Amino acid sequence: MTTTTRVTDLYPTRGATEVVTPRQDPVVWGSPDTPGPVSAGDLQALDRDGFLTVDQLIGPDEVEVYKRELDRLVGDPAIRADERSIVEPKSQEIRSVFEVHKISEVFARLVRDERVVGRARQILGSDVYVHQSRINVKPGFGASGFYWHSDFETWHAEDGLPNMRTISVSIALTENYDTNGGLMIMPGSHKTFLGCAGATPKDNYKKSLQMQDAGTPSDEALTKMASEYGIKLFTGKAGSATWFDCNCMHGSGDNITPYPRSNVFIVFNSVENAAVDPFAAPIRRPEFIGARDFTPVK
Repeated sequence: MTTTTRVTDLYPTRGATEVVTPRQDPVVWGSPDTPGPVSAGDLQALDRDGFLTVDQLIGPDEVEVYKRELDRLVGDPAIRADERSIVEPKSQEIRSVFEVHKISEVFARLVRDERVVGRARQILGSDVYVHQSRINVKPGFGASGFYWHSDFETWHAEDGLPNMRTISVSIALTENYDTNGGLMIMPGSHKTFLGCAGATPKDNYKKSLQMQDAGTPSDEALTKMASEYGIKLFTGKAGSATWFDCNCMHGSGDNITPYPRSNVFIVFNSVENAAVDPFAAPIRRPEFIGARDFTPVK
């Protein structure tokens, strides 16, 4: 017999119209007294803004190790042929490789690094597992960006994450300039959930990983949010990192400069927030995009 897990939908989305819902969950789940690598001041800033930055999460020698591994994966024909690789529609160059912590032991070690997973545990107040991991590659001269979105909107609608108890980290493997398609976030936007209009097509992920459509906010909603919250663009040396809440409204522009921008992106979810059935999609996305293995990172 198959049983269906029924959970109250706190964040309705993908209906006939856009719906605004105040955040129902904490941002920082851990106690202020919980020991960890994140200072009390940074936790307060994360709660307020939805993000925090680390100028040097990993050192220059480590950056070279991870950069070489990224280059190896992108250049491997077997990886390119794998469904976990997403290619640019125009250039046919690899844009992302998902589930890198399972493909590569080098990136698996990074996930287990206490400088990384220790911060996630402290912020989420529990053991964590990897909901998603990937490397993002933005070569120069035309790599396309990622349109404005809330990750949680997709993870809730299509992966079945019930609550906002998920944190992402983007670790720069090349320098992030203000011109080469860097991450942009609307500070404070994580306190408001924007439920998007429009139903989710079957196998939506096949299109959305190249060009977002379902789950895209309207121009009117984005204009209102940008007017209220502003937009911050993140720059930093290779080895720097940006941690951001799952409900931050964020995106990035195209990279038309000669300077590549590559990063490794890891999503940690609380083991107490395990995925259930999708809240607004006919079927859940493949496991390499939204994990169903809730084993804690050790």
